[in-house]
Amino acid sequence: MKIVVATGNAHKLSEVRAILSPVADSIVPLSDFDAPEPVEDGITFAENALIKARSACEITGLAALADDSGITVDVLGGAPGVFSARWSGHHGDDAANRNLLLAQLSDVPDRHRQAAFVSAIALVLPDGGETVVEGRVEGMLTREARGSGGFGYDPIFIPTGHEQTTAEMTAEEKNALSHRGIALRKLLPIVTELTLGD
Repeated sequence: MKIVVATGNAHKLSEVRAILSPVADSIVPLSDFDAPEPVEDGITFAENALIKARSACEITGLAALADDSGITVDVLGGAPGVFSARWSGHHGDDAANRNLLLAQLSDVPDRHRQAAFVSAIALVLPDGGETVVEGRVEGMLTREARGSGGFGYDPIFIPTGHEQTTAEMTAEEKNALSHRGIALRKLLPIVTELTLGD
């Protein structure tokens, strides 16, 4: 089974490959195709993941997988949420997004800095079948960035039960507990069954 991944993010692509490669025949990025980016105008992670996966499936004719993910902060009512990648006003400026979020929380005591990484992953098939799974990791936000691994908000997020930020962990450690990893492992049996049916 060949799967196209609707992302331009190399980190996300490598995480998908690390978990699904054993059961998928081939995993290719959407950048291999001449495909315009759809407008992500959903108000939930699941809606945006489906928008991207449906578009990629329609354009390529292949099974398409798309992730929409971000960080939700309790004291901000779940924000940044679907706006995580452009929280500072510029899409994909990780440092600016982190710095703005930390500034917004500067007066928030440590005991109230609860947050969660959330990932919704949609798998859309050429026959019209659709599956959405979600992964969630609870944790706390630090007061400054720590670690050089990962991307996005990894340097300021400590998963519950750990002392390191996800940016201080190895790729293997992060994949074992990440929100995207959790969601992808939920997809494993589905992709396995589909591959066996090919």
